[in-house]
Amino acid sequence: MIQARHDPRLLIQVLSRRPLRYTAGADPALDRPAHVRAASSLVRVGAQMLAIQDDAHFVAVIDPDTWEVRAITLPAGPDGKRQFDDLRGTKALKLDLEACVVVPEASGALLIAFGSGSTPQRERILVIRDVMTDEPAMRLVEATALYAALRAPAFAGSELNLEGAVLLPSGQALRLFQRGNGAPRGALQPVDATCDIAWPALAAYLADPSGVPPPPLEAITRYDLGLLNGARLTFTDATPCPNGILYSASAERSPNAVEDGPVVGSAIGLLPSVGTPRYAPIVDLDGELLPLKIEGLLLDDRDPGLVFLVADADDPLAPSELLTARLIGPWFGV
Repeated sequence: MIQARHDPRLLIQVLSRRPLRYTAGADPALDRPAHVRAASSLVRVGAQMLAIQDDAHFVAVIDPDTWEVRAITLPAGPDGKRQFDDLRGTKALKLDLEACVVVPEASGALLIAFGSGSTPQRERILVIRDVMTDEPAMRLVEATALYAALRAPAFAGSELNLEGAVLLPSGQALRLFQRGNGAPRGALQPVDATCDIAWPALAAYLADPSGVPPPPLEAITRYDLGLLNGARLTFTDATPCPNGILYSASAERSPNAVEDGPVVGSAIGLLPSVGTPRYAPIVDLDGELLPLKIEGLLLDDRDPGLVFLVADADDPLAPSELLTARLIGPWFGV
C-alpha cells in the first residue's frame, strides 16, 4: 500500500467556474438535455476538450477558446432514450461511462470510454474511431471477460468502480484507476488501485471480444490517498503530466459504488515517476473545502500550470461545471 501525503507547498487556485450548457440547447428528438450531465472524465483531441457523461449518451465537445459546447450523439438506449436517472426510474440502465482515454491512430483519434463495472449493465466499453470527424464510427463492446478480470480482489477490493484511464508514455499500455468508494464485502474492503494492461492486447480484444482473451492485469498497485474531514479520498480521474500522472480524488460519504453520497470535497494529486504521491485539497479563498465532486481533469497543453476540471453535481437537472484552476507550488518538481 502506497501512502499519499498532503503537501502544504502545493496549492490549487480556482480561477473560474462555468456551467456546461450546449450552445445549440436541448434537442427533444434526440433526448438531449440543454446541459452536460454528470461529466465524468476529460480528454483532449486536437484543440478541443471532450467530456464523457455517466448518465447521458452524449460526448460533450468543449472549445477552450470560445467555451462553446456541442454534442456528439451516441447510440440510443432502451426505447430510444439517452438520459438515465432516478427521476425517470432508469438509473440502472445507464452505461456509467466513467473513464476515457484517447489513443492516436494514423487515421485520427480513437476514443475509448470505459463503463465503471459497478454492475453487470456497466461492463461495456465505447469505442469511437475518428471521433472529431463528421461521421465517427462507434461501437459498444460487451466486455464481460475483461471486467471479470478487473474484479480480481487484488485490484477491485470489495467492489469494482473503474474511474480513470491513462495512455502511458510508451504508447503500449494503459493504466486503469479503481475508485475505492465501495462497501465492504465479507473480509474484502474497498481499495484504490491502479493496474496496467497492454494496449495491443486490449485493441485485439475490443475488435473480437468473443474470440480473443482480455489482456492480463499487470503492475497492480494499491494506494491510501488520505482523508478530507475524516472522509476517504478516492480516485475519480487521471491525466498525464510532465513527471508522472496527475489525478483527481473525491471524498464522498457514499454507501457503496452505485449510490451517491454527501460530498466533502476533492483534491488533486500527483503520482510521480519517482517518489511519494502527494496532493492538495481544492479550497476557496478562505481556505475552506469546496464541496465539489471533481470527476475529470486535464492539463492545458499551452500552460502546464493550468488545469481544467469537471465537477458532477449528482443532479440530472443541474449542469456539470468546468473549472479552470492554477497549480501553485512545486507540483512537477521535488
